[in-house]
Amino acid sequence: MAAPINPTNSNPGSGKGRPFNPNFRGRRFVEPEHKINDFIRAREVRLVGDNVEVGVYSLSEALKIAEQQELDLVEISPNAEPPVCKVIDYKKFLYEQKKKKKEQKANQTKQEVKEIRFGPNTDEHDFDFKVKHAEKFLSEGNKVRAFVFFKGRAIVYKERGEVLLLQFAQRLQELGKVEQLPKLEGKKMFLLMSPKGKAGK
Repeated sequence: MAAPINPTNSNPGSGKGRPFNPNFRGRRFVEPEHKINDFIRAREVRLVGDNVEVGVYSLSEALKIAEQQELDLVEISPNAEPPVCKVIDYKKFLYEQKKKKKEQKANQTKQEVKEIRFGPNTDEHDFDFKVKHAEKFLSEGNKVRAFVFFKGRAIVYKERGEVLLLQFAQRLQELGKVEQLPKLEGKKMFLLMSPKGKAGK
């Protein structure tokens, strides 16, 4: 005679008495990122959430409160005594967590400073070539530090270098903004530009 089927265990092999879990794959049970609802094992929990009176409740009481609001009971601080659980929409909670991590990762992306070198007598073809490189750098979110190097007596052409850098900035005005106007330091004249961001694109 076959053993009776446990109605709370829709996945054979997923663990005795465990409710159905969509994360189950084949014979291996994949634990969810957080313990939710019937997966919570604490006898009592500290309950938090919107429209909830904060306090310590038995697990059955906490589950009932979540069910009344048609929301989930999620264990957010399992190591607390008692564990802290929140009454929330779990799918929405996961989405917001994912969004937050993505934003943090974007903010942590290191912004580099890319250098573009010119000579005071740079021809038009070379100038256009370097402008294209700068466009790529700015569109990737990097700063561009362009400079004109004056070798030997070429320093007498510093005004020509300044004009060249200003033309360079003008060509890139849709993608970048000038942070530092042409400035002579020793034998180099620098111009610094930063990306405008999505609005600039």
